[in-house]
Amino acid sequence: MRKAKPKKRLVLPDPVFNDTKVSKFVNHLMYDGKKTISYDIFYKALDIVKEKMAKEEKAPLEIWKQGLDNITPQVEVKSRRIGGATFQVPTEIRPDRKESISMKNMINYARKRGGKGMAEKLAAEIMDAYNNQGGAFKRKEDMHRMAEANRAFAHFRF
Repeated sequence: MRKAKPKKRLVLPDPVFNDTKVSKFVNHLMYDGKKTISYDIFYKALDIVKEKMAKEEKAPLEIWKQGLDNITPQVEVKSRRIGGATFQVPTEIRPDRKESISMKNMINYARKRGGKGMAEKLAAEIMDAYNNQGGAFKRKEDMHRMAEANRAFAHFRF
């Protein structure tokens, strides 16, 4: 690369839980710079999770974090062209990219869901992720299955 690596931006923690992970999630959730709306959606989703999972002894934030951990992929496949053939090479994922992928998957599959309002869709996706099911969890399983199937090409890693 010709240019120097850009500096990592400091993400400020969110106002309610004082957690930077929540801020990053809200930044992914945000459309057109409407951050307050994104925060409202996220906090409403956590309230819905709190109501529906009252029998759980964990706080809604802990349920959300556990759900994110459940849908975080460990490996992914990258296309690599070698001698006219393209191979799907399994590679490890950097920790910051793992977090970003899991957040984006949760949000994308929540948006695709049926339901009324983004907060309810997101709450449903959080609960599914916590229970090891739903679209985002299936996506992680598919990524791992692809990597396992192409394990023979791991020596092409770069």
